[in-house]
Amino acid sequence: MINVTNLTKTFQMPQPLPILKGIDLEIVRGELLCIVGASGVGKSTFLHLLGGLDRPTSGTVEFEGQNLFTLTDNQLAAFRNRRIGFVFQFHHLLPEFTALENTMMPLLIQGSKWNEAARLASDLLSKVGLGERLSHRPGELSGGEQQRVAVARALILKPNLVLADEPTGNLDSHTADEVFALMRDMNKQLGHTFVLVTHNEKLAAQADRVVRMVDGKIEEG
Repeated sequence: MINVTNLTKTFQMPQPLPILKGIDLEIVRGELLCIVGASGVGKSTFLHLLGGLDRPTSGTVEFEGQNLFTLTDNQLAAFRNRRIGFVFQFHHLLPEFTALENTMMPLLIQGSKWNEAARLASDLLSKVGLGERLSHRPGELSGGEQQRVAVARALILKPNLVLADEPTGNLDSHTADEVFALMRDMNKQLGHTFVLVTHNEKLAAQADRVVRMVDGKIEEG
C-alpha cells in the first residue's frame, strides 16, 4: 500500500540538524503497524511525512504508486483530507461542540448534509462505545472517552490509512489498554490500515508488526 524509499529530513536550526537519515519501509494494506523508539529519534517527524503534513528533504513516499511529494500543496491537502485520518496524543477536540458535532466536523467540511453527517457520526460513536454520550462536550468526558471521539473523528471519512501519534500517551494504563483495543478492533472490523507511534512496548507487542526507529533509521523487529 505504501512504499517509503530513502526518506530524509534535515531541519535548519541554523546549523543543519538531520532527523531522518534514509528510511526505507513498506506498509501493507490492512495491517496495524507500531513504530517504537526512544524520544527524539524522529518518530513523529516520520509520521508527519507519511501523512503529508510536511515535506522531506529527500526521498519518496508512494501511496498506491502515487509519490505524494509530486503533488502541489493544494493537491496534497485534498489527498490528505480524503485518504488519511489522524489521531494525536492531544485529542484536539473543539470544546464548545458535542461529541457528535466533533465527529461530524470532517464530513461537514467536505459539504455533507447535516442529517447524513449526524447519522454516520452517531453510528460510529456507537461502535466506539459512546452511543450514550453523543450530546456531551469534551469537558464532560473522561480522557479515554475524549480519545475515543478523536478516533471516531479520524475514521468518519473512511480513510485508507490512520496515523496515530502517541494516542495513549496521556492516559492511565487501564484506559490506554482500552483505547488501543478499540483501534485494534476498528482495524479488524473496518479494514483500515493503522500506523501507530508509541513508547508503550506492551501495547506495541499486540500489533501485527513492530519496527524500531534508531538514530533516524528503521530497524525491523
